[in-house]
Amino acid sequence: MSSENEAREMTIDGLRSQYMDGTLTPAQVVAEIVARAEAEREMNVWITPPDMTFVQPYLDRLTSLRMEEAPLWGIPFAVKDNIDVAGLPTTAACAEYAYVPEVHASVVERLVAAGAIPVGKTNLDQFATGLVGVRSPYGDTHNALR
Repeated sequence: MSSENEAREMTIDGLRSQYMDGTLTPAQVVAEIVARAEAEREMNVWITPPDMTFVQPYLDRLTSLRMEEAPLWGIPFAVKDNIDVAGLPTTAACAEYAYVPEVHASVVERLVAAGAIPVGKTNLDQFATGLVGVRSPYGDTHNALR
């Protein structure tokens, strides 16, 4: 990535700029996200962490989309684990509740249609009933930026 600040923040503008000038690819960004998720595993940010096998079809799809026509082309996004992403378990932080949806929630579908890449499912207070991320059997969530 071209600058320390953009590498740390991965802003939409920063990513799109680097994609357009050819200094960065979505695959490189996702690889960085996968590496960061692994390195920060003890922070309990993820219930279903980023995985290249899951993400690869979304990366492959970008070859059929023109960046100018897809406003979120190559932009990664995480999904709270009470929102469905086709093919990934939805648990709402309760393993007994878990199911694997066949279709995306409409918000995820719209992001994907705009060229964005779902990378994984994030931790939350069980059934989204808490305020600060300390009521999850997957561990207390921590801010990955601090």
